[in-house]
Amino acid sequence: MHRAVTGVRLPPSGRAAGRLGAWARAAAGLLILALLVWQVGTGPFLDGVRLVDRPALLAALGLGALSTVCCAWRWSLVAEGLGVRLPLGRAVKAYYRSLFLNTTLPGGVVGDVHRAVRHGLDISDVRLAVRAVVLERTIGLTVQITASLLLLLVLPSPVRDRMPVIVAAVAATGLAVALGVRAAARGRSARWAAALRSAYTDVREVLLTRRRWIGIGLASAVVVTGQLVMFVIAARTAGSDAPVTLLVPLTQLALLAMALPLNVAGWGPREGVAAWAFAAAGMTSTQGVAAAVTYGVLGLVAALPGAAVLLARTRSRSGQHA
Repeated sequence: MHRAVTGVRLPPSGRAAGRLGAWARAAAGLLILALLVWQVGTGPFLDGVRLVDRPALLAALGLGALSTVCCAWRWSLVAEGLGVRLPLGRAVKAYYRSLFLNTTLPGGVVGDVHRAVRHGLDISDVRLAVRAVVLERTIGLTVQITASLLLLLVLPSPVRDRMPVIVAAVAATGLAVALGVRAAARGRSARWAAALRSAYTDVREVLLTRRRWIGIGLASAVVVTGQLVMFVIAARTAGSDAPVTLLVPLTQLALLAMALPLNVAGWGPREGVAAWAFAAAGMTSTQGVAAAVTYGVLGLVAALPGAAVLLARTRSRSGQHA
């Protein structure tokens, strides 16, 4: 029996706006996919599924296991920094379940919400668990974006000439947002200031010890590398024979597109950007779509152990209530 938990309940209007936003993002992803089908036909989509072979599936499962363990380790280290004990085994099971939900449900964050709430119930503090998950995902996304920008700066790609301007724009935007949030915190309410102080304290506590920040950095680097390798495998499986030095920056562009909140379980912007990037690099848009679709299939395969974790937990709970 859990004690009363701390959390935030949104008003009905806030929940309705959240649902509307989720549906709008999913609709945007479907629109992108519809436009791609209109432009290139269904052939690249079917090829992306049909060409997947056993070696690619085994590679996806192996890379998925390595990346998931590293993500779970990063989450465990972040939770430890916030004063919460999260055993690695439990974190791996929860992360697999989260990945499966993210991969199969619209929006791409349902699994993270479930992971945060489930952990919050386990520790009787939903708010603290949400902070841990948000911080873990933010660190992961920050490392991915930074690595992508660095690779796009040094490797040949359709956007290499524009990368200095893009990096400067990203840095300026980040600084402007930080200054704007700081000004809003000072001028509007003490709640904003308290939230900023809390976020700063969380980051400082998590990265305070050398063991934690080295572990978090190492885990994040392995995850980013695993995503890159899987996309290269997907491109090869889909029939692309382009050199790896060209595929890597194209991979980064497609992976960055996955961070856009306009998708259906990860589908949409990834395929659109891959189509453009492959065509701009001298290949064809159909190759880009096929590679991105194959990556989506391999990503689903990599997350399938999460279905087993979810089913086992459901059976366990059913047995307890029987």
